[in-house]
Parts: sequence; C-alpha cells; structure tokens
Amino acid sequence: MKSIYISLIAIAFFTLSCNSNTHSVKKSQFTEEQLSKYETAYFASGCFWCVEAIFESVKGVKEVVSGYAGGKAETANYQLVSAGRTDHAEAVKVYYDPKVVSYETLVKVFFVSHDPTTLNRQGPDAGRQYRSAIFYKNDSEKKTVDTYIAQLKKEQVFSGTITTEIAKYTAFYDAEDYHQDYELRNPNNPYIKGVSVPRLKRFQKKFPQLLKKDAH
Repeated sequence: MKSIYISLIAIAFFTLSCNSNTHSVKKSQFTEEQLSKYETAYFASGCFWCVEAIFESVKGVKEVVSGYAGGKAETANYQLVSAGRTDHAEAVKVYYDPKVVSYETLVKVFFVSHDPTTLNRQGPDAGRQYRSAIFYKNDSEKKTVDTYIAQLKKEQVFSGTITTEIAKYTAFYDAEDYHQDYELRNPNNPYIKGVSVPRLKRFQKKFPQLLKKDAH
C-alpha cells in the first residue's frame, strides 16, 4: 500500500509542477521601441509562469517576459534549466513605468508574493532553478533591496531566514515562446489551476491597491 501511495504522490507532484510538456504558442510582443521607454527589473521566485502573472497584474507594469538568469547563454533552454543542469533561475524581466510604480514597490511585490525562506524551493517546485533571487542592475537598486530586507527582518515578517539571492545582473535570456503569458493562455492546465492561480489570487487579495483595473 505504501508503494502505491508514494507512486500516486509522485504522479500528482509531476502533474502539479512547472516542469511539464506544453504546446507551442507565440506571444504577441510590444515593439522594442515601445518597451525602450520603460525601466526594467529582474526577479526570480519559483516557476516563471506564476511570477509573470503576478507582476503583469501590477499597475504601472507594461510587460513581463519569462526567461532565465544567473547562468550562461549556451545553457538557457528549458530542457536544461528545468532539469537543474544549469545555474539559471527561472526569472522574469519586468518592464515598468517608474512614474506609476517604483522599483521599491516591485521589490515589495516580489517578497509578498512568495516565500523567500524556502531555499531552492517554491511550492511543489524544487531545485536551484526555482530559487528566490533578485538581479539588481546598479547600486541604487541594491540599496533599495538591502534596505527592504533589513526592514523585513526588523519587523520579523517571516518566521524563517530569508534566503533570497541578491546578485548583480549580468544577462537575461527570453524563455521559449510557449512559456510567455502561459497562465493566461493555458487556464485549464492542472498546475495553473492548482498552483499559479491560487498564488496570484492570494497576492491580489492582500494588495488590491496595486492592481490594474483589468487584473484578472
């Protein structure tokens, strides 16, 4: 009986994980000229399907792209990353209007929308590719992150130790087309229904003031 139970758990775990086969869908893109008018920020906090959907619901965010950061260009592909065979994290590139939403607010969104105390794990997804990480571009961003983490520790917001990796941004590699806007385009996927949507809804319920009017 135990072996059967374990097998059932394994099947459920695989079904509800970010590492699953998907069909190819091309994402509609803004032009480079349109996006060049906005600032960018880089975050990783588990499966990028979830993270992309959360940041795209935030007022002032123009676009969010799923991708890979922290590793080398030649290893930036889903098969290698999802298997834990690179040093990449599943990450997102956030294009935002600083006149509407600040970098500090995006950092806040990052921390309140996942558990930064679970080392190399988020929900059902385990491995360094699912680590909590912020890739800062300059000293100003790093200072903002360090200050906010110090505040979280002082206020004892989390019972565990914050394990978020704070690393200098080097490069971001867009994920394959079918990963973009994945939650929106695949609402019936078991992982989306069981993990991504509940995570998004928890965030939206806590911070309705940060949401776009049309956030789902």
